[in-house]
This record gives sequence, structure tokens and C-alpha cells, in this order.
Amino acid sequence: MKSSREFANVYENGRSRGNRTLVLYVLRNQTDSNTLGLVVSKKVGNSVVRHRLRRLMKENYRLMESRLNAGYDMIFIAKTSAKEATYSEIGEAMTHLLRKSGIIKEDEIS
Repeated sequence: MKSSREFANVYENGRSRGNRTLVLYVLRNQTDSNTLGLVVSKKVGNSVVRHRLRRLMKENYRLMESRLNAGYDMIFIAKTSAKEATYSEIGEAMTHLLRKSGIIKEDEIS
């Protein structure tokens, strides 16, 4: 997801779930693929911190993408508490939100 129109559509029409590290907005789309948007505001930290969090979220998503149901627009928003989070904590937070939203395939949940 790149345009502000796509982000606004998901914000306005999608569902949101949150935990202490991340917030997830989800909207069903009419395609057979998922689109991902990542938001890390300046409130979280300087550019080094923001880009580190973005890289951690991208890598965690890449590794779990094959376990996800297709046809969703997703936006992950990092909270300020995410700045101290490790790679595995980001992954756990993402998995938790995706499970709450019902996006992880049922046979993959253990």
C-alpha cells in the first residue's frame, strides 16, 4: 500500500485490533493477494528507530505471509512502546493481532 487514499480507505472501513506494541487495521479486498502498510510515526523515535521497526515488521510479515489467508488490506501501526521491542516481540505482537483478526489460516494455529 502506498497512496494515502488506500490508507484512508482501510482506516475508515476496516476493523482495528491492538495490543501494547502494535495496532492492526484490516479490510477485506476483492483480490487474491494481501497488501501491507506499515506506519511508524515520528513520536516513536528518530529515523534510525523508525526504520529499524519498519525492517523488523517487514521481515516478520515476510516470514508469516505463507500462513495468512489471502484477500486483505492490512496496516500495522507501531506504538511508542514498540521502540524497545525486540525482533521476536514484534513477531509475537503481529501474530497475536493476526490471530485476533482471523487472518492466520486455521490449520496453522498451534
